[in-house]
Amino acid sequence: MICIHVPAIRTLVAILLAALVSRAAHSAEPPVHWLHGGVLAPGMIAAGQLQRGGPLAGYYQPVEIRGPEHSEVSVVADGQFVAPEAGRLETAMLIGPVYRLRVTGIPGREGEEVYPTIEVINRLYPPKGEELRFPIPIELTAEDLKLALDGKFITRVIYLEDPRAAYPQQEDPKNQFTYEATPKDDPLVVADHLGRPMAIVRIGGRVPTDTANPDDEFLYHSPPLLRFTRTTTAERWTKQ
Repeated sequence: MICIHVPAIRTLVAILLAALVSRAAHSAEPPVHWLHGGVLAPGMIAAGQLQRGGPLAGYYQPVEIRGPEHSEVSVVADGQFVAPEAGRLETAMLIGPVYRLRVTGIPGREGEEVYPTIEVINRLYPPKGEELRFPIPIELTAEDLKLALDGKFITRVIYLEDPRAAYPQQEDPKNQFTYEATPKDDPLVVADHLGRPMAIVRIGGRVPTDTANPDDEFLYHSPPLLRFTRTTTAERWTKQ
């Protein structure tokens, strides 16, 4: 579990909700959420959020993506996967579009690749000028990546925990706490009961026909993002 204490606002606890379902169940079960269903196609939930208005459209929400040790994670920019980064990648994503990742160097499955997606459906409200200190943490575990390679489909919902219903467990700064829903549960519904859903991560499913040149549809038309770079004298975002 990762806790980031935000001055003047409630504690941010990024807790990972994982629901492992078969590909058939993922497409066949009807949505049960009062507004959206976790089984809806990527992009539909975030699109619904934007229709509700508020300071969501055009906002780049910082995201920190962590893969297992020795893995490499790459995002899409200008229609192609950029040079991968070892184990950890910082970026900022718009609320609404779907972003495709590529994960390689998976422990025990070297030479194989997984292509998760991230759909940011809400934003945080940190103090002005401190947005980079409070990204949404997204952890891609070796276990989930291996399950995806074996044909499983994993849906993870990252949510902002309700402090009045906080899970009584000691924090581990190196690992996110995972609450595992059953295949019969809608992960978005469970997350909504526990807090405020922030992002949906889908692992497994489609792979590109041509891994060297994935088509634009597979890449969700390369939505713009911000890449975070650190130097000895400055920290800055660059739009891609």
